[in-house]
Amino acid sequence: MTIRDDHVLAADLAAEAGERLLALRAELGFGDPAALRKEGDTASHLFLMDALARSRPGDAVLSEEATREERLDPRRLAAERVWIVDPLDGTREFAEEGRADWAVHVALWERGALTAGAVALPAQGRTPSTLEPPVRPAPAAGGRPRIAVSRTRPPEFVRALAERVGADLVPIGSAGAKISAVLTGEVEAYVHAGGQYEWDSAAPVAVALAAGAHASRIDGSPLRYNQGDPSLPDILVSLPELAPALLDGIRDLHR
Repeated sequence: MTIRDDHVLAADLAAEAGERLLALRAELGFGDPAALRKEGDTASHLFLMDALARSRPGDAVLSEEATREERLDPRRLAAERVWIVDPLDGTREFAEEGRADWAVHVALWERGALTAGAVALPAQGRTPSTLEPPVRPAPAAGGRPRIAVSRTRPPEFVRALAERVGADLVPIGSAGAKISAVLTGEVEAYVHAGGQYEWDSAAPVAVALAAGAHASRIDGSPLRYNQGDPSLPDILVSLPELAPALLDGIRDLHR
């Protein structure tokens, strides 16, 4: 197995899980959103767990859909390689007809760092990954920066931050879709504070870092993965040129 193999595997598994979710969407339709959400979460989780067990039997896995006991298994913390997956990021958007801002996350953590990752955006027909990192866009010339926020629960402080730095807010569904939007030039930043977990950001952060973007906690400290407590409550991902102004603004607002 080579290092490249892990990048290929992350991209292949995320893309295959995404294709299966598209097929499930088409099969079940949108008449019962709760049933569609539940079936999507379960089917994608089982596929990824089975595929990783066959492809990387010696590695640990941290999945959103795992049981609490599985998430807290101390063997994960002692492992040198841990796959961090979100089988369906943006479950709400997945069950809404016409929405494309949902994703599948597959990331690999090794010895303290994210080393591979992929974010399938099936309804958008693309899977950005560390195999071939996206080309980071240049900042918009002369325009106001745009900050991606939750479409259902944008943090109030981000509204104040946008006013302070002269930015516009852009509501987008899943965390993977928001971070990917930074890499496509749809927005220049994503700021969130109010509760997340490692699986919400591991894969998109791996891709963002590989593409040369800035990614940190909102106080500027590093994002750390494979922790005993998988909660990771806040995040900033942005074009590197914008990060200092955003971090300064956040610091001022929290004084």
